[in-house]
Amino acid sequence: MFTSKDKYDVIVIGGGHAGIEAALASARLGMKTCIFAISLDSVANLPCNPSIGGTAKGHLVREIDALGGEMGKAADASLIQSRILNRGKGPAVHSLRAQIDRVRYKADMKHRLELEPGLDLRQGEIVDIRLGGDGCVRSAVTASGAEFICRAAIVCTGTYLKSRIIIGEYSEESGPDGVFPARELSKNLERIGVKLRRFKTGTPPRINRRSIDFSELEEQLGDEEITPFSFETDSKTLENKISCHITYTGSETHRIINENLDRSPIYGSGGITGIGPRYCPSIEDKVVRFKDKERHQLFVEPMGLSTEEIYLQGFSSSMPEEVQIDMIHSLPGFKNAKVMRSAYAIEYDCADPLQLYPTLEFKQIGGLYGAGQFNGTSGYEEAAAQGLIAGINAALKLSGREPFILDRSEAYIGTLIDDLVTKGTNEPYRMMTSRSEYRLLLRQDNADMRLTPKGYEIGLISEERYGKFLEKKDMVENEIRRLKNTVFPPSDEVNAYLESVGSTRIKTGVRGDELLKRPLVTYEGMAAVDDKRGKDIPADVREQVEISVKYEGYIERQKKQADKFRKMESKKMPDGIDYGSIEGLRLEARQKLSEIRPASLGQASRISGVSPADIAVLMVWLKNRG
Repeated sequence: MFTSKDKYDVIVIGGGHAGIEAALASARLGMKTCIFAISLDSVANLPCNPSIGGTAKGHLVREIDALGGEMGKAADASLIQSRILNRGKGPAVHSLRAQIDRVRYKADMKHRLELEPGLDLRQGEIVDIRLGGDGCVRSAVTASGAEFICRAAIVCTGTYLKSRIIIGEYSEESGPDGVFPARELSKNLERIGVKLRRFKTGTPPRINRRSIDFSELEEQLGDEEITPFSFETDSKTLENKISCHITYTGSETHRIINENLDRSPIYGSGGITGIGPRYCPSIEDKVVRFKDKERHQLFVEPMGLSTEEIYLQGFSSSMPEEVQIDMIHSLPGFKNAKVMRSAYAIEYDCADPLQLYPTLEFKQIGGLYGAGQFNGTSGYEEAAAQGLIAGINAALKLSGREPFILDRSEAYIGTLIDDLVTKGTNEPYRMMTSRSEYRLLLRQDNADMRLTPKGYEIGLISEERYGKFLEKKDMVENEIRRLKNTVFPPSDEVNAYLESVGSTRIKTGVRGDELLKRPLVTYEGMAAVDDKRGKDIPADVREQVEISVKYEGYIERQKKQADKFRKMESKKMPDGIDYGSIEGLRLEARQKLSEIRPASLGQASRISGVSPADIAVLMVWLKNRG
């Protein structure tokens, strides 16, 4: 072994979505940073599906962008189709999802890393993290025997850590898409005190586009007006370049699956030991768990513009290859389908997130951080969000600055991390809108209003971008103020508009905001009778104005709930509390509080096994000690 002459402030282990955001944030905050990947050809890989965003995940990407992260910009640059999901529901659950060109996304993101000042990108497998005499991170060692001195390390190993792919009776040590796994790091993490567990996820098959009969499929078009992920992207530069399609399983597919369950590593052969994701099950798992369902929807998604590979999304499986082929051929449009890559399950090691502070630093090991699927989550977006926070906090700590922690009332990112470090997870964690108590406040459309000032304060948002943000904020506030100060008379023109949308006529003058609060009235529709409105109001400003006015009462109610939440969060728990000595706490509460060591009374109240009575005891204990 030899010590490299290159010394770093921060070393990032893994070139996936968590590693990328961690490395960029660290470097942009002035830390000399190096990101290691087992293969540079796997940087920014998207093995599970060629898309970014989705329900709640679109919120995360817009929050990442609002704070100064990179995923949204790269997704916009490689977009081939865009849609807002859940448009038939309220704005709290509207979620942006984009099909992207997987090849272009990978190349574009790798190039962004290569161009970043203060950031080195290296191919190499990190096999050990070494600690100094103070118990803090001192260096990282590669498989080739090079030791790199560093002050912090961020583990973003994704699904590569001691990973194994399974297809029926066949299994092999491998990372996604045939890349080598990280074989040695697991035992060395355990040696320094990191608790690991075993999780599983799956990848669907890839089909040659030319072998699919699209006449039997339902076409799925993108939105006419595209919403970018990044608040800096001009929507006029984006266009839908492809169609996606939908097909369904049927009775024949289900028969094939049921007759071959004994060959499934999940049900029959027992080849899989890792715990899989509840909300993204394999197709055989769906058929077994939902016996009453006559069919399951599948999405036919192109991998990019320069390839004929098509993802059969929703059809992940670990069945033997010959069974998979029969299953695929039973689908409408896939009678003659040619499989290019078989579906597979992948098992991997990951950490118990209860070991982490909300900064994502390990409690017992100073300077060691975890992010992404290493922390027990699933999904590119969840990974990128954690990577950004870990990178920010590593840089802030090394700079002697206060940590950056988002709470549940501020962002989906805050909800995600709080869930992980407070409640833990016994299965791959996936973000959903239902996980947030404050989802009307945490909409994707207002992510910049909530978080861009924080990104600016940290140092990830430029002066130019912040200036444009302030201009947009003024436009929104001024337009809402104008509506509240504008009275619409009961003219023939106004009443004709109201009748045209099925709303009742007015007999006296009505303020603009009150008119807009009517269920069938829209901000766009009011333009025909609003002669004082400016002509060049951007689409994102119009959206903000309409939602803010229409849902004003609900938003104010949720703000009051958030204020109560923050009061609990402001009651900090001192370091070093001996919970075992606090009289009145139940035994389970003492054990859980000692393990998690909550930072606040609010966090303590969310720990599984800590009851309201235990919180009352803690409140009295805190009060008695001032």
